[in-house]
Amino acid sequence: MALKPGGGVALLGVAIVAIVLATAGSAGTTRHTRAPTPVSVWVDSSHTGTPVPPGFLGLSFELSSAAQIAHYGSSGDLAALLRSLGPGVLRFGGASADTRVAWTDAQTPRPAWASSVLTPNDLRGLAWLARATHWHVLLTVGLVHYDPRAAAREVAAAKAALGPWLAGIEVGNEPDSYATHGFRRNPWDEAKYDAEVSGYRSAIAATTPGVQVAGPGVSGSSAFKRWGPAVALAQRPTLLTGHHYPLGCRSAYAPTIPRLLSQYTRGLEIRSLRRYMSLSRSSTIPLRIDETNTVSCGGRAGVSNTFAAALWAAGYIAQTMAAGAAGINFQGAPATCAGYSPVCAPTPARLLDGALQPQPEWYALLLTRGLVGSRPVHTTILPRKRPNIAVTALRGPHGALRFVLVDDDPSGSRAVALSLHVGSGYSGANVLTLTAPSPRAVSGVRLGGRTVASNGSWQQPSSLPQLPIRSGVVVLTLEPSSAALVTVTPGLGRRSARPTRSCPRTACANGKPRRGAEHPRTAPKRG
Repeated sequence: MALKPGGGVALLGVAIVAIVLATAGSAGTTRHTRAPTPVSVWVDSSHTGTPVPPGFLGLSFELSSAAQIAHYGSSGDLAALLRSLGPGVLRFGGASADTRVAWTDAQTPRPAWASSVLTPNDLRGLAWLARATHWHVLLTVGLVHYDPRAAAREVAAAKAALGPWLAGIEVGNEPDSYATHGFRRNPWDEAKYDAEVSGYRSAIAATTPGVQVAGPGVSGSSAFKRWGPAVALAQRPTLLTGHHYPLGCRSAYAPTIPRLLSQYTRGLEIRSLRRYMSLSRSSTIPLRIDETNTVSCGGRAGVSNTFAAALWAAGYIAQTMAAGAAGINFQGAPATCAGYSPVCAPTPARLLDGALQPQPEWYALLLTRGLVGSRPVHTTILPRKRPNIAVTALRGPHGALRFVLVDDDPSGSRAVALSLHVGSGYSGANVLTLTAPSPRAVSGVRLGGRTVASNGSWQQPSSLPQLPIRSGVVVLTLEPSSAALVTVTPGLGRRSARPTRSCPRTACANGKPRRGAEHPRTAPKRG
């Protein structure tokens, strides 16, 4: 990566500062054969959304991995990896929670159907990891094999071991799909699910009152639209949960990088989040996307383990923040590096030792880790027909503006000349870049020019490239297949800059954005 002042080159009267992101076959700089496409972003920070809460970022694992993860509480790199993100949430669930893993203790023998078990020792190991990293645990108890008494013993043991580090429990994983997989007879609906969950909650309350319950943990926003309202009304969970996979492993069209990073896929994700957040707002119950990744069924090699997955993840994290969600958990499988997993072990020996390595997607989590406490702000982006870029703006607690910029166009496309109209009151800006040789790269990812250390830690450079602000505008050039975090800081001696209300005449009517000028990924709900 090379950062170059624009010299005498100017766009709209503002000096250009170029972020040149390394692409395949380059030596750190890219020579443009075509002029960059100009795109302008106006910020209205007088309208802000819900602050990004602590613990927003998280990981999700199959419950069958819980014993292995628990072992990493006292060995391996996972603790350092988690600490590098700040506080978060570890969720254990997946299909194995319902079909392969059973709770066992002195009172609960292992059932014949279970291929693995969860024990009190496993929970104590998770508690050690939670205390060492300040990560909470969201635990799924199986519902397919209906057993309220065993679930009550499991939750009591989890509460005893984890104490305040137990974020809550979910009852069942993707219960909307039970009939499809032959786990329940049709008709199977949210009313029957509610009755079974009520049985679990009664048994749990008798032994461990006050445990927080999350749900319904459905397979996607379409199912949530059907199941969510009934569950929210009948169960009043502490946290609403649902899953999201932009590409399906069994869809008619094969999962590919172009499909993952397409504007069409991003548009579907916008609508999906709107379905989720509509109920969250009307019910006043926070919502967490507690299982997500690129392709369902474990991911797809050549897509899920590439830098393209990092670009997708950076955009989707910012999108969920802008929507007002309470958090997001990226599904992982530490035993395989070929599919989706933010971290994994390349060999069985390294898995046993806990010598995990970060996948490209992990760097997207690092890029967005510092946005906790910031509020999404309204933006207007022109022209309406523009390159495949995503811009999410947030206002920090002390007035700094932060922009998550993602260019999903393929390598070889025209660069984008971004003009960020931030207004007065700001003195400077810096940029943290996310780079890789190409979207298909499975290695060579750099954040701020650095890789994750061998012990799993990552530290942001003490000095980041600076971008000047002139006439209230920051101008930079973003290369295709790249991402960056731009932070614009208030003036010297000012705790916070005055909220900015700017909008071009061609995109505004009476000071408000005209219909269609507003970018749906960055406009928080007003009111």
